[in-house]
Amino acid sequence: MMLHHVSIVTADLPRSIAFYSDVFGLRRIERPPFSTSGAWFACGALQVHIILNPNGTFRKTATIDSADTHFAFRMDDFEGSIRQLIAKGFREDAVEGDPKRLLVRDGVAGFPQAYLLDPDWNIIEVNGAP
Repeated sequence: MMLHHVSIVTADLPRSIAFYSDVFGLRRIERPPFSTSGAWFACGALQVHIILNPNGTFRKTATIDSADTHFAFRMDDFEGSIRQLIAKGFREDAVEGDPKRLLVRDGVAGFPQAYLLDPDWNIIEVNGAP
């Protein structure tokens, strides 16, 4: 068994498509004509699925909590990824609730980790896992 995809909810499909394309460079792939709107992205051997739900995500606050539901992108160049996020406006010194907050951890897991939010407050981990 292996993981095939991660599915996340958005209240604004064009905004999410722009975010995942611009911030992470994900490439859109063909999506079947479901009754709901959405977009699929290739991510290595896996996929990220974005599903439109006008009611938005279940998260009600723009806080980063690594103990909350999240998914992770493993980056070949963690430090380069952090520099790229900073170049796109994410900041470690941003206050809690700022949509551009970047939370970098000291790597308690054995590898470097950082957390940020997408426009719908879905938590994303970026890491340098082996």
